[in-house]
Amino acid sequence: MSTAEDDFHAFVVARTPALSRTAYLLTGDAHLAEDLVQTALFKAARSWQRIQGSPEAYVRRILYTQNISWWRTRRVKETALGSYDAPAATGDPDLRVTLEQALAGLTTRQRTVLVLRYFEDLTEVQTAHVLGIGIGAGSVKSMTRQALARLRALAPELAELVEDPA
Repeated sequence: MSTAEDDFHAFVVARTPALSRTAYLLTGDAHLAEDLVQTALFKAARSWQRIQGSPEAYVRRILYTQNISWWRTRRVKETALGSYDAPAATGDPDLRVTLEQALAGLTTRQRTVLVLRYFEDLTEVQTAHVLGIGIGAGSVKSMTRQALARLRALAPELAELVEDPA
């Protein structure tokens, strides 16, 4: 029979790469992404025995809320010292660079909405819940539309990939 500590260790080993990718998409910075994952895992470790249901959903929720907390309190924009060492990507590397540059031009909130909607595949209602938006799906639809419009403006060459969600 495994202990809670063993279960947590197995979770960390198995899910850290996926959590790191999500954190990078949320922050756009490899160092902040590392900090975000470590903070989320630390918070999850403190309450690991009380987690009911999916521990991954619990940890991802911590990622989202911690990121929101950070961008609400961040006063000075931090600059990256290096680039994210992502796993080798398949597909067009020029497209990847263009997309990363365009995403970097979005506000943190816009970027977070797009990550939650299209990378994490959450519904508008789920996204509103994660972001703590009381108004609901209508606000998320509006923020998504604005973020996609900004993405199109920043990188017109991505227009065929960025469809209007309406």
